[in-house]
Amino acid sequence: MAQATLVKPGTKVKLKDYDPNYCAGLQKHDEEVSERIAQARQKIYNFQEWLYAEQQRALLIVLQAMDTGGKDGTIKHVMRGLNPQGVRVASFKQPTPQELAHDFLWRVHRQTPARGQIGVFNRSHYEDVLVVRVHDLVPEKVWKRRYDQINEFEELLVESGTRILKLFLYISPDEQKERLQARLDNPKKHWKFALGDIEERKLWDEYIEAYEDALTRCSTEAAPWHIIPANRKWYRNLVVAERVRDELAAMDPKCPEPRDDLSHIVIE
Repeated sequence: MAQATLVKPGTKVKLKDYDPNYCAGLQKHDEEVSERIAQARQKIYNFQEWLYAEQQRALLIVLQAMDTGGKDGTIKHVMRGLNPQGVRVASFKQPTPQELAHDFLWRVHRQTPARGQIGVFNRSHYEDVLVVRVHDLVPEKVWKRRYDQINEFEELLVESGTRILKLFLYISPDEQKERLQARLDNPKKHWKFALGDIEERKLWDEYIEAYEDALTRCSTEAAPWHIIPANRKWYRNLVVAERVRDELAAMDPKCPEPRDDLSHIVIE
């Protein structure tokens, strides 16, 4: 049975019901998978050109995952080859003093894509109901109100012409252990390793509970969540590439008509 990625609004999410190893019967990153990824990327490239030319709408891709979940790798492999004029990646780390002086969505709204652009969030406003909750950085009554505030914010973006694709890259704790160990074993990957990663790993169950609530409460008609099996990097890349392609296809951007009548133009 195929494992659906879409979280239907109103669904109570339990991540134990999803298999992070799922790969739709595909066994490896073979020629078929490579060709499907390449075809999806070509479609994305074509749609991006027309989206940029239209200057009417935008696509926002939200990537969330546990540490080592593959956000950077997904961006690298799926968005490769796109016109950099029309793509913007924003990463959300620990808030700065200036950002903390504003409401929690202030820094996020400033990074949303303009019309004609594809925006990619590497982490996002959901950190304010995830890490903030797990580490008890604000009172419970504060972060609980944020689910509705996030839904209203996303609805505003959608009504203003921004389509939102939210992807949770789901890995298992065993897979995270292997990826952390691989970083530790490779001196060239040490820059990606932080001692805090070990402490965060101890809070796995707390993060899972926080993610389940976010996926449940913030998968809406305007901006639903998708749970992507991500233990196999190649399958993650395939699913994400095809989801981005499908979102752009649904937007159906068109090459705009020329501003002037060009039928009589002769270049000598």
